Amino acid sequence: MEIVATPQALRRQLAEQPTGPGGLAFVPTMGNLHDGHLSLVRKALDSADTVAVSIFVNPMQFADGEDLDAYPRTLDRDIELLTEAGADLLFTPNVDALYPQGLRTHTAVRVPGLTEVLCGRHRPGHFDGVTTVVCKLLNLVQPDIALFGEKDLQQLLVIEKMVADLAMPVRVEGVATARAADGLALSSRNGYLSPDERDLAPHLYASLLQIRDASQPVRVNFRVCALTLSRASRPRALRSITANCGAVMTCHWPSREIRISPFLPLPASVARG
Repeated sequence: MEIVATPQALRRQLAEQPTGPGGLAFVPTMGNLHDGHLSLVRKALDSADTVAVSIFVNPMQFADGEDLDAYPRTLDRDIELLTEAGADLLFTPNVDALYPQGLRTHTAVRVPGLTEVLCGRHRPGHFDGVTTVVCKLLNLVQPDIALFGEKDLQQLLVIEKMVADLAMPVRVEGVATARAADGLALSSRNGYLSPDERDLAPHLYASLLQIRDASQPVRVNFRVCALTLSRASRPRALRSITANCGAVMTCHWPSREIRISPFLPLPASVARG
């Protein structure tokens, strides 16, 4: 696996890298790789002749007070995993390489609408940072296919819209969420969970599955879903989470039809369990 750290070296390596008729697949990451990331790499290897991966912790998508400095960085281990997985090229730029004039004066790419709800509502500017760096990486790598995990569904939908709106010549492909045996989605930030929180987290996914299986396939009563989720989830902390949830998004797959519906405040008797 070739490793490069600057846009100039990346362009030279891509020019020299033989690419067969299957084309070039690209997997952008922030590192601290786990089997979820590696599932993207494996899918990329099945989809293209050449696979490029990037590792870059993007400061533009972190707000003040978020975990930019604390975000886990495990480059040596990541290189071992990618080498074992069979990736062909790794791009590991630093901040100066991608933002040579600094963040404040750098052009930003913004996707309206989708970025203003759910996660975007609570993290203003986050998705502008995501779309800016992804747009830049796609322009640098110029892949035929770019793969993103469905775990970050809102991010995937935002990137799909950006690519379509800007007529970028790349196919965006979502890859199913990789989960632990108990159902928890694999995430680099799972390491932040305390043992009690780690035990609690899978209950939310299990409750969502109960709602999915109990609901009608077309019409969903989100008020009933909120009550069902609160009652079905025995741990008190999880009932508190659902009682204070702001909204739920459903997305019909693969049509990408999206519906966002607010959760009304739950009755105190339900919230108490």
